[in-house]
Amino acid sequence: MTAMMTAGPVVGTGEAVLRTRNLTKQYGKRLAVNNLNLEVYRGDIFGFLGPNGAGKTTTIRMVLGLIAPTSGSVEVLGRDIATHGQEVLPRVGALVETPALYLYMTGRDNLRALSQSLGSLSEQRIDQVLEMVGLAARQKDRVRTYSLGMKQRLGVAMALMNDPDVLVLDEPANGLDPAGIVEMRELLRALAAQGKTIFISSHVLAEVQQLCTRVGIINLGQLVTEARPQDLTQGTGQYVVFVENAPQALALIRQQPWGVSARMEPNGAILTPAPENRGRNLNKFLVDAGFVPDSIMYQSENLEQAFLRLTQAGGAQ
Repeated sequence: MTAMMTAGPVVGTGEAVLRTRNLTKQYGKRLAVNNLNLEVYRGDIFGFLGPNGAGKTTTIRMVLGLIAPTSGSVEVLGRDIATHGQEVLPRVGALVETPALYLYMTGRDNLRALSQSLGSLSEQRIDQVLEMVGLAARQKDRVRTYSLGMKQRLGVAMALMNDPDVLVLDEPANGLDPAGIVEMRELLRALAAQGKTIFISSHVLAEVQQLCTRVGIINLGQLVTEARPQDLTQGTGQYVVFVENAPQALALIRQQPWGVSARMEPNGAILTPAPENRGRNLNKFLVDAGFVPDSIMYQSENLEQAFLRLTQAGGAQ
């Protein structure tokens, strides 16, 4: 894969390029998506998260006009796709679940076949997208010889063929090894830096935390939260302390007004607040008391922990 920028993700401009308004989909008595309101801004890499069966794929299919909502609407680039779909949906590139590939054809010929349906795009454009997704060296091999990760990258190449303004990607890291995940991250960051807006559904939450500018979490078809990853992973106000004679140190901490909630973790660490919520004050207290810490770390959640906390009710679709 060609070298890509490695800077942090670009924050969206505030211009909504994808918006759902009270989006609802009901199958008989089952409410798959319930009054969902999302806004995705230009330049965003927006992570769309939820437990299995939470309504993610149903939402994505409505966004792409593949199924009609029971009620509510989807706007792409400021236009309602129910009335302007033919105008705006060609400006959306999509990878939904497993890409539809011709296994007996080469990677390049798969893109040529797609090109014909898009109006016979140039061979130069095929060269560009193959280079972007790191498949230039394998373009003449039959797709049946590709790994799952390579097929996924070819699916992303197909989504990029028409140089779309918006990319909708369902599990683009599926089948990628750690190096492939890093390459995919750099590719998506580079595309966002070019002004493209990326809407991505993923179960790789550590990657979402590094990649996405904003996330929306749904559960049981309803929006639980929409925020920046860093806002969901703020600190808990407690510190993790490793120290010799931890039981005695814990007993002393619990005698302090600020430390009554301190507790011992299974790994032997002390989890405690700090005087005036400052780590250096906690360090000084322990040192003055004769308990010199081996380490003091501020505790914060990662995105996976925040996700589990927010979706602990579970759900099934």
